[in-house]
Amino acid sequence: MTSPSAFTALSLAILKGFVRDKTSVFFAVIFPLMFLVLFGGLFSDQDQSKVELIQVGGVALVDGLPDDAREAFDETFEVERSDDLDAAIAEVRKGDADVALEQQGDQLVAHYTQTEQVKAAITQGALRAFVDGANVAQLSAESGQPPTFTLETERVEDESLTTIQFVTPGLLGWAVAMSAAFGAAATLQGWRQSKLLRRLQLAPVSTRTVVGARVTVTVAIALAQLAIFIGLGAAAFGLTLTGSWWMSIPLLVVGTLCFMALGLLAGAVTTTVEGAVNAANFVVLPMAFLSGSFFPLDATPGWLQAISNALPLKHLNEAMMDVMVRGEGPSSALVPMGILAAFALVVTLVAARLFRWETS
Repeated sequence: MTSPSAFTALSLAILKGFVRDKTSVFFAVIFPLMFLVLFGGLFSDQDQSKVELIQVGGVALVDGLPDDAREAFDETFEVERSDDLDAAIAEVRKGDADVALEQQGDQLVAHYTQTEQVKAAITQGALRAFVDGANVAQLSAESGQPPTFTLETERVEDESLTTIQFVTPGLLGWAVAMSAAFGAAATLQGWRQSKLLRRLQLAPVSTRTVVGARVTVTVAIALAQLAIFIGLGAAAFGLTLTGSWWMSIPLLVVGTLCFMALGLLAGAVTTTVEGAVNAANFVVLPMAFLSGSFFPLDATPGWLQAISNALPLKHLNEAMMDVMVRGEGPSSALVPMGILAAFALVVTLVAARLFRWETS
């Protein structure tokens, strides 16, 4: 029979081993706490999010709201004024605003985006409530007067667009980022541990050939992911591509190089395959949440959106959304591609500086 002292000693030894293993402590305690902080930041201020409205020209109903109704309107909507309807609709289509509101006689026309279906419903419901309130107030002031104002809502996107249109680009960006980062990290560390890197250095094969082969395979995997996502989405869920969707191909190539660079950095600073994969996971998974791969970030605090704008996956996701869903032209992908390429170059140089041929 095992004595209590032996059990205590063994338990303490196991506990000390766990505490001394920094990787185990990190992924058992610190990593989950990071997600607690992440989700706390994502959702803490959601109820305070305003609808971004562009008021085009004069809107008599809004401009003539009584003080109490105007206060409620300002608490619901963040208003920007414009005299150009086409430019306002373009902003809504691109996702920079939620709705463009104009008035034609006694009819209010709300041009809204369906990119976020929940917010679209909130936008239409809130506008309808203010229109109904104005009509009720008029009835009270002028007995027997029929309702004056009406509301018409128009989607800025094509009517054929469905939820799958807006889900696909973000999930595809996350899948490509994960595959490229994990593959590069595991390959570099695995080759280093098995001494294959040293053998390749002595083999009659140039370093350029080895790197080229690794990049080619990773890019081919990314393009296969693109084909699978589009094929399955179209066949099973009615996915319809719009605009310059073909620009998603060069976008994915540059994005793949960017996240391969992150994988190389993870492989350069770790000493085991498991550590390299965990380090890549540590970077990519939180980035996916912060870059809108799973859900939009418009309702999150401003400071969190600022962090999101500094992440390469956010630029990849937004550019994919522009060319695949929002009907934007090829030029909309050029700036994101430049950002991703610059990020890849900088991270690759850092990884090269930190790289060691041996694990010890």
